[in-house]
Amino acid sequence: MKSNLGFWKKLKKPILALAPMADVTDSAFRQVILKRGKPSIFFTWFVSADGLSSKKGKKNLLKDLYFTESERPIVAQIFGAKPENIFQAAKLVKKLGFDGLDINMGCPDKKILKQGAGGALIKNPALAKEIILAAQKGAGNLPISVKTRLGFDSDILNEWLLTILKTNPAAITIHARTVKELSGVPARWERIGEAVKIRNKYKSNALIIGNGDVKDLKDAFQKAKKYKADGIMLGRSAFGNPWIFNEKIKKENLSREKIFQALLEHALLFKKIYPRRNFAVMKKHFASYISGFSGAKEIRSRLMESKTASESVSVLKSFLERLK
Repeated sequence: MKSNLGFWKKLKKPILALAPMADVTDSAFRQVILKRGKPSIFFTWFVSADGLSSKKGKKNLLKDLYFTESERPIVAQIFGAKPENIFQAAKLVKKLGFDGLDINMGCPDKKILKQGAGGALIKNPALAKEIILAAQKGAGNLPISVKTRLGFDSDILNEWLLTILKTNPAAITIHARTVKELSGVPARWERIGEAVKIRNKYKSNALIIGNGDVKDLKDAFQKAKKYKADGIMLGRSAFGNPWIFNEKIKKENLSREKIFQALLEHALLFKKIYPRRNFAVMKKHFASYISGFSGAKEIRSRLMESKTASESVSVLKSFLERLK
């Protein structure tokens, strides 16, 4: 059987994706990015399928699934270890109008692992298959993809990838490290090349997306070509750098005014979209945006001292005035 690729088959290769990063890649950040250089595809950060399947949890988590039409194609990422809840969450994702559904099978967070979800599913291939099939059933005609790693505490890519391929997913994003390695060792990109060979040998049409230590757009194109990946996912390099997908602009060449303006726009969007969200989430971005120039430390300190979005906006506006 061939996979249902859905919108994926329309994307130009190499496919460029912004990685789903918790408390980072919300709609505010995605909108700031797309204005400066849109990737091929956006993902939401992972949302609990268990939470989405309960009345109270659903009410609290729906804000994490907010997106605008301009962000399409956009895929909702979920996690969980209960097929029945994955099925219900998949139905909801379809109802909300997403272009696809992604299942997280690589997260190394201890709380997620204790649930038997995320990276823990690598140790339970039978359940992993059941979860993917439940998602496919619940999501109807939406394409289902999986984000995973090379293994849990050792590299078992060869057998693990075959387990996933047998469920005919649309795409598989592989972070080229094991769960236990976190980000503590260099990503082994030769294993992405091996994943492509395994996929081809299995005669699957599922797309292989590589992830891990991608520095910039140039590096992404080089890795895609060298390892014959269908796409590349960029994560940490996008943090504080909404120009990451723009071939013509490099953040290091931009003026402080341009960087401040982007951060101000980001803070204003965050304030507008998430008026009740803890502002500490937005503070994660400050150090990433404001670095590498004289006076950066003072500005970061002022921003970190701010207690609300309104305060940080005032600080940014005052510094922008000084630059004029």
